[in-house]
Amino acid sequence: MIVDTLRVFVTVAEQRHFSKAAELLNMSQPGVSQHIRNMENELGTKLMLRSPKQVKLTEEGTILYRKAKQILGLYEEAKQQIHLLHEVVTGSIQIGASFTIGEYILPRLLAKFAEQYPEVDLQLTIGNTEEIVAAIRANELDLALVEGIVSDHPDLIILPYMQDEMILVAAPKHPLSLLPTVNPADLADQNWIIREAGSGTRAFSDHFLQVNELQARRSYVFNSSQGVKEAVSAGLGIAVLSRLTVRKELDNGELREIAFNGPAMKRELSFIRNRQGSLTLAAEVFQQKVQEQRQTVENNLDAHSLH
Repeated sequence: MIVDTLRVFVTVAEQRHFSKAAELLNMSQPGVSQHIRNMENELGTKLMLRSPKQVKLTEEGTILYRKAKQILGLYEEAKQQIHLLHEVVTGSIQIGASFTIGEYILPRLLAKFAEQYPEVDLQLTIGNTEEIVAAIRANELDLALVEGIVSDHPDLIILPYMQDEMILVAAPKHPLSLLPTVNPADLADQNWIIREAGSGTRAFSDHFLQVNELQARRSYVFNSSQGVKEAVSAGLGIAVLSRLTVRKELDNGELREIAFNGPAMKRELSFIRNRQGSLTLAAEVFQQKVQEQRQTVENNLDAHSLH
């Protein structure tokens, strides 16, 4: 079936390696090579330049790759719609998420989705916002949810999901935790705990410091929100974090919110996907279900903020 050959071609093109593609497709390397040779013979042109280290597409191969992605997407969409006639949603979804969303929003949503659609294979990749955006642009993920500002790019479709509240946190015994409210001047010359470059939380922290003209006495960088929370709880410094990430710590007294005397701090959470690809029905249903449950997530956040 031509779809099988196109799928082999696309996998080789994306992996840039025959043996890696064979492993992913659960095929032998000679079998993968035969598919590519048959396609080159049928089209009468060289589609790939082979070397011991990697495979590179020719100009003709690049054209075919783009069209093959569209064809495979349409085929999957048709297959899913046929299955839907029998009330079955099947297939696989490669989902990406930045850390805050992947660790604090998606797990429960994925559990509900998996219970409702057990035939769908869900695969979740978590990274910082820059890493997830790069994976979407490279067609390694079907769709993703990310935090913070995503630069408008012709490769991307960006859809709003919900707003995320950012708050200042400190250890319970930190001097700022004892004040009823704090002004920007109170935050001068503090130790700050921040995320790594490329993180949406880091981008928001940098923006907060810049807007309020604050200079850190010293900055400590951690590559996870959990690391930031542990450092703040130990009294190493203060941080700006999503309320999503600190609900439990605020409830049990490990952290305390610093009441900042200023505008509410909000950032956008967004769906992103590659403009050149088309979502399978399974991916469309997943996106729809996550959107439908947005109000539940927001209500839970409001309940914690009022607690």
